[in-house]
Amino acid sequence: MTLSKKASCNSHGQDSSYFLGWQEYEKNPYDEVRNPNGIIQMGLAENQLSFDLLESWLAENPDAAAFKRNGESIFRELALFQDYHGLPAFKNAMVQFMAQIRGNKVSFDPNNLVLTAGATSANETLIFCLAEPGEAFLLPTPYYPGFDRDLKWRTGVEIVPIQCTSSNGFRITAPALEEAYQLAQKRNLKVKGVLVTNPSNPLGITLTRQELNLLVNFIDAKGIHLISDEIYSGTAFDSPNFVSIMEVLVNRNYVNTELWNRVHIVYSLSKDLGLPGFRVGAIYSNDHMVVAAATKMSSFGLVSSQTQYLLSAMLSDKKFAESYIVENRRRLKNRHAMLVRGLQRTGIPCLESNAGLFCWVDMRHLLSSKTFEAEMELWKKIVYEVGLNISPGSSCHCVEPGWFRVCFANMSEDTLDLAIQRLTSFVNAISSSENKNRISQNSSKSSRRKLLTKWVFRLSFQDRDRER
Repeated sequence: MTLSKKASCNSHGQDSSYFLGWQEYEKNPYDEVRNPNGIIQMGLAENQLSFDLLESWLAENPDAAAFKRNGESIFRELALFQDYHGLPAFKNAMVQFMAQIRGNKVSFDPNNLVLTAGATSANETLIFCLAEPGEAFLLPTPYYPGFDRDLKWRTGVEIVPIQCTSSNGFRITAPALEEAYQLAQKRNLKVKGVLVTNPSNPLGITLTRQELNLLVNFIDAKGIHLISDEIYSGTAFDSPNFVSIMEVLVNRNYVNTELWNRVHIVYSLSKDLGLPGFRVGAIYSNDHMVVAAATKMSSFGLVSSQTQYLLSAMLSDKKFAESYIVENRRRLKNRHAMLVRGLQRTGIPCLESNAGLFCWVDMRHLLSSKTFEAEMELWKKIVYEVGLNISPGSSCHCVEPGWFRVCFANMSEDTLDLAIQRLTSFVNAISSSENKNRISQNSSKSSRRKLLTKWVFRLSFQDRDRER
């Protein structure tokens, strides 16, 4: 019996170096006591810096964790069938939290929110709602490697890259947008929209107002959709501040226009609250047909009622939510600075960034040649010899070899310090080897010069003897 085409196809992206690095880590994971020489996981964008804040809230609010309301158990109520529209209390708490992260400059209507099992599900559901198989979305490079799976694998939709480069800090430009659009047309692909992550994964930068306005102008001119994946919105720890696409639309008086309905936001609690295991994502759209269709589709990936109840209680505590946002950003800023300083001491620069759980690291000077083959060669050395799993830029579709995404928020300070020490030793070994090679080459050149001098000297004497 043969399997379906979907089961046997190879377009999932699981063979990307991004996922292969995880596999190597899982075979030999670092543990301070049990496996001190193991691989340190720096390829996982997970926020483990503020668990103590969440745990303190749980300790002070035992009823929520025990599924009680006013001291009475509601376990049975939560355990029974729930409407896939989601608990109203949780949806209210979610839109309130989303507004808090954005400095309450914009508000959100809970009726426009669709709950999903994480941002992965949210992105795929939106693509199913907006595009047909064989149509395309434009994505600026470099982009999150998981999008090759999330956006394409089951939907049949194509990704066309918007090529961004280090020449302007990987910023989105009008020519790059138009070039991607024209490329799609040459490939006979109908473009249905643009998808951006803001803040960017893997760059760790927030989109500027100029870029956001450029995107709005572009989708307006082309009559297409814009998906703004704002899963990292609460991680912006330095200026310039995070600006949501919703704020730009409000400021430009697009509310209730036709374009207003073609802009959609994806959000999740996986990064800002550090709860990927809870599988809480959301789609926010002003298009009621998209909301209705996505809500029906959400029945294939619901958020449990217990999770919704617990988090609705937590996020409804405005004082806690606000203090958490501020403190989490402060911790991310400090940890980011620790990694950047450590890499700088090693002679490795990073793209200047202000958000996210990672740095976009420039190791072009460590490549044996300016090729993606050399990037993979370096990546393998870092994984197997140095014992660090980082993500090569090629897995993020970066057009320039030698860039890597390095995560910093999923480990302790001591582990990060050890990772920096390992990388420093590796870079020093490369420098030492290069110096030895140079000395050897110089010595060889010197020896050849000496031999040549002796040969010329002897030749001149032989000529003189012949003249006699």
